[in-house]
Amino acid sequence: MNIRRTTTTRRAMTAVAITTGLVLAVAGCGGDGGDDEPEKKPSATSSPAEQDKGDDGKDDGGDESSSDKVLAEVKGEESITLTVTSAVRDDGGFVTVSGQVTNNGGRFWAAANWRGEERELNKNGSSVAGASLVDNQGKKKYLVLRDTEGRCLCTKFTGGVKPSQTAEWFAQFPAPPEGTTKVTFQVGAMPPAPIEISEGE
Repeated sequence: MNIRRTTTTRRAMTAVAITTGLVLAVAGCGGDGGDDEPEKKPSATSSPAEQDKGDDGKDDGGDESSSDKVLAEVKGEESITLTVTSAVRDDGGFVTVSGQVTNNGGRFWAAANWRGEERELNKNGSSVAGASLVDNQGKKKYLVLRDTEGRCLCTKFTGGVKPSQTAEWFAQFPAPPEGTTKVTFQVGAMPPAPIEISEGE
């Protein structure tokens, strides 16, 4: 009888020892995955300067291209500055001239002298309807194109131009003959502005 109890006690102690060993083994293998693997770092984010660079590493961020090339700039009546930035010959047989006008004066400017003196142009107040291109070599003057109702193919400064304000403008003219590139832009009492016509794409 004592032998049976001793054997039972030994078996129980052996089972407890095995169970304890298994628990410790499981605890050792669990947790945060151990120290065998290096800690993973979050993926690095690019700095703002790096984000502006393309795949080739070149900086293609903000548009650094300069504004249109200035072909001519004249100052004249009522403290107005007229800038011509483009004069392009198009396939349709006309030339589009464009630029900016800046009111450097202290009063509102309505471009009253720029609409032209022709009766047909009376409907084009506050515009560049009276502008012209002069081909000095060919001795020809080209007026702003207009539709059948006398409305110019040009900018109308609706509401005029306030002091210190700059407004965009354009005007379309019949194209001078092929090969004629140097002309003079004239509007109102502003000084003549020599410009060069470029070919459209």
